Order: sequence, then C-alpha cells, then structure tokens
Amino acid sequence: MRQFFERFSWVSLFLLLFRVVILVLVLWGLVNTLIIERPFTTEQILNLAIAGLTQGSIYALIALGYTLVYGILLMINFAHGEIFMAGAFTASFLATYLWSSGFMAQSPFLSIILLLLLAGGVSMGLAVLLERIAYRPLRNAPRLVPLITAIGASFFLQYTFRGLYGSSFRAYPDFSSLPLFTGTFNLGLLTVPRINVLVFSFALVLMIGLYWMVERTKIGKAMRAVSENKEVSRLMGIDVDYIIVFTFAIGGFLAGAAGVINGMYRPQGVSYTMGFFPGIKAFTSAVLGGIGSIPGAMLGGLLLGVFEALGPNLVLAGLGIPGANQLKDAIAFTLLVVILIFRPQGILGEKLAEKKA
Repeated sequence: MRQFFERFSWVSLFLLLFRVVILVLVLWGLVNTLIIERPFTTEQILNLAIAGLTQGSIYALIALGYTLVYGILLMINFAHGEIFMAGAFTASFLATYLWSSGFMAQSPFLSIILLLLLAGGVSMGLAVLLERIAYRPLRNAPRLVPLITAIGASFFLQYTFRGLYGSSFRAYPDFSSLPLFTGTFNLGLLTVPRINVLVFSFALVLMIGLYWMVERTKIGKAMRAVSENKEVSRLMGIDVDYIIVFTFAIGGFLAGAAGVINGMYRPQGVSYTMGFFPGIKAFTSAVLGGIGSIPGAMLGGLLLGVFEALGPNLVLAGLGIPGANQLKDAIAFTLLVVILIFRPQGILGEKLAEKKA
C-alpha cells in the first residue's frame, strides 16, 4: 500500500478521477441522446457531421500556421488569428465590389481566385513583417518573451485594422445564391448543400498542396531539416533565416485563404475582432492533432469541427443542459483542457525529447 501511494501522487489520483468523471458524463450524454430520448434522426446527425467537417476544414487551414511556426521556432504565434482577420477583412471590400459589378455572377471561379490571392497576399505580407520586426530580434530570448510579444502584436494588429477599416461589421456576399453554389448533392440519406462541398474542397486542395510541398519539394526538405536542428542545417548550407521567413509566409497565406473560405461559408461578422475565436479554435486544433505535425493539424481541425457540431446536440443536451447550442464556443476551450490532461502531445504528436522541449 505504501508503494502504491509513493507511485501515485494526490495530483495523479485527482487527474485519474477527473478523466473517469469526464468519460462517464460523455457516455451518459450520448446514451441518453442516441438510445433513450432519440430527439434526432440519423439523417440530422449525419448532416450535422457534414457541417462540422466543413467548418473544421477552415480551422485546419488556420491551425497549419500555428503548427508550421511551432515546428520551426518552437513558439506559439498568438497573433496568427489577426493574420487570418487581416486577409478576410481586406478581401471583403473586393468581394463587395465584384458582387455589385456583376463580375462574380459571371465568373465565380475567377472571382474566388482573385479573393484568395488578395487575402493570402495581405496575410502573407503581414506575417513576414511580423516575423522580421517582432520575432526575429527575440529569437534567442527566453521562450516567454516571444509569447508575450505575440499577444501584444495581436492587440496591435486588431486596433490597427480598426483604425484602417473602421469598427463596423461587414459581410461577404451570399455565395449560396450564385448558380455555382446553389443546390444540393443527394447521397442516400444525406442531402449535402453544394456550398459545403465546395468550401471543403477548396480547403482540402490547399491542405494537400501544403503537405505535398513539405514532403516532396526541396524547400520542404529544408523546412524539415531546420525543424530538427538549425545549427546543423546552417552548416549544411541551408539559409535558416530564409526558411523561417518562408514558413511564416506560407502560414500567413493559408490563414488569409481560410478567411475567404470562411466568408464563403459564413458571410456575416467580418470585423477587426473576428480573428479571436477562430484563432483559439485553430490553436486547439493544432494541440488536438499534435502541434508541430502537419497531418495532425489537419486532423485536429476536422475533429474539432465535428465536436462543435455534434457535442452540444449529442452530449450536452443529453445531460439536460439548457441552451446547449449556445455553448458551442465553450467546446473548444473545454476540449483544449481535456486534451492537455489526457494526451498532452496530441493524437499524432510525439513526446518531445527533454532537450527539444
């Protein structure tokens, strides 16, 4: 008995009990919803999951910026949500012009490409400036210093864009009213809106493109080398500073593209504060999948989207919590805490060596 208490501290015992309580509550909520009360049909549950995958693909695109920067510099860029906001906010003006001029109705694909290029370019340039001005001088500072700087940069970018574009809310045009996006796909029990399929497809193409670049190209191999050991990479002739800037640029472009894709899916609510919640949820996605892992960030974003869509309806409502759907945003924060307790390294993450951690 004495050896048992020496092996397991009171903290370990508390965490074990907490895990058991969480599992019991989740299982009870699912049983109550799916077996006892059954307020949802199978078709409704599947449609919720499809909506969650669509939203999760947007989280995954933003999460890739977090995981790329962490993989190279071992720092969390908490200003990344504002990089997402900058591209989305800027492109909303072009989207309004293309819509009012009729060009978007005539050439929807070309309009989307123009929006992606503008948003991605703005976010890319901002990310590169942020690295050069705010992070590079602190590269050898204690890890807490860049973290505090990133939080400060986040507020700076928010209020800069408030001064540039104003504090009023804007909206993207209603893409679902365009012929290209109108209609549904019927897949047995599923009736999937076409806009969901197109949004998910755009995001998936960008994610696959990034994964191919990192795994198959010369600069991708250089990124992986710098991630492993900067000094050895420099000795082998790799320009480490260039690779770091390139990493910020790619992460910024994906965040800007995610802003446009998010505007296609959810047109309302474009403002200088719009990057906060997606940024936090994308960070949760990166941690869920295993921060530093590109496939992990993709998987984490998709899973978080599904959890957000199904969790309030299948678990919280089953526990008798009133207004369960209003707690959707709380799912991400709760999930982040649960991940750090159950599996801190994430689903696809590896336990870092003591030297690297």
